[in-house]
Amino acid sequence: MAPAKLETEDHSRDAAFNKAMHKDSSDAQGGFRALMKKDKVAQKAAVDEYFKHWDDKAAKDETLEDRDARKAEYATLTRHYYNLVTDLYEYGWGQSFHFCRFAYGENFYQAIARHEHYLSAKIGIKDGDRVLDVGCGVGGPAREIAKFSGAHITGLNNNDYQIERATKYAAKEGMSDQLAFVKGDFMQMSFPEASFDCVYAIEATVHAPSLEGVYSQIFRVLKPGGVFGVYEWLMTDNYDNTNEHHREIRLGIEQGDGISNMVRISEGIAAIKAAGFELELHEDLAKRPDATPWYYPIAGDFKMMGSAWDVLTIARMTKWGRGLTNKFVGALEMVGLAPGGTQKTATSMALAADCLVAGAREDLFTPMYLMVARKPLK
Repeated sequence: MAPAKLETEDHSRDAAFNKAMHKDSSDAQGGFRALMKKDKVAQKAAVDEYFKHWDDKAAKDETLEDRDARKAEYATLTRHYYNLVTDLYEYGWGQSFHFCRFAYGENFYQAIARHEHYLSAKIGIKDGDRVLDVGCGVGGPAREIAKFSGAHITGLNNNDYQIERATKYAAKEGMSDQLAFVKGDFMQMSFPEASFDCVYAIEATVHAPSLEGVYSQIFRVLKPGGVFGVYEWLMTDNYDNTNEHHREIRLGIEQGDGISNMVRISEGIAAIKAAGFELELHEDLAKRPDATPWYYPIAGDFKMMGSAWDVLTIARMTKWGRGLTNKFVGALEMVGLAPGGTQKTATSMALAADCLVAGAREDLFTPMYLMVARKPLK
């Protein structure tokens, strides 16, 4: 298979677009306050650029050419996705944009932090290590793992707005000396070889057009003997691309989550080995017999709620709550307070939530396939 063609990076262009669209909203508290500060013309450009990959493209009609077109524009697709959804994620989920396992009686944010601690422990991140967070979002996991481990963490991100917010949050918590956030494409990292003691990625490398490609970059920047750990989004090996229902689930997840090309578990394992790693551990953590399934928040099931403190978070995730949010942002658009396309983005995210739940219940998808791998000393 030919390697994926990489987009040309243009940091000046991206910075100019970030300034035009987000203006000073990175200084806002987040959520709807930040959302209402966007430039409407730039927001429309982001909406058009992102949704051109999905509009009028039903699962039954999807072709290899459609997927190849998404892969060819993976960086732009991902960057504009997070231009559109970051504020909505912070409003509904918090500052760690990932799923997690739940223990009995465990509250939402405690479970999120434990999931981050678990990965850090499995990798063996320790005090003083230089660590790379691949696809760091607004820095929630980096801050938590830095506190937990004592390591210095560099977050890599191709979205300028998220870098601004991550930098702001680190400064607010007095962690600027322990955290750094860098603009870049994880398919073509600018770091020198053997720059980091450890590398991790939490539900981020799924945005790559080729897992072998991004894993190979991670292998290059990791020191010999260093460890890479990842929670990967993968379709299970029960997924059958000739099955239209299966494709609908995959495509719904990809559209609502900014993914160009999701693959199966066996392909993910093959990719990390092909990149040169020695795979020390791999497991689908979604298969653990937990008291509560990972997807319960987006299923909006109050019966599974571990803590009364989670009522508001879970309420936002119910179909009723998502519908209310959708109507609210639609009303904000109508009166000119929210930029056009916000409701369309929220609708797409709601579709993804339904497809994620269906994918989990039908054993077609996992957001937490754990792989821990070491770069050989020689």
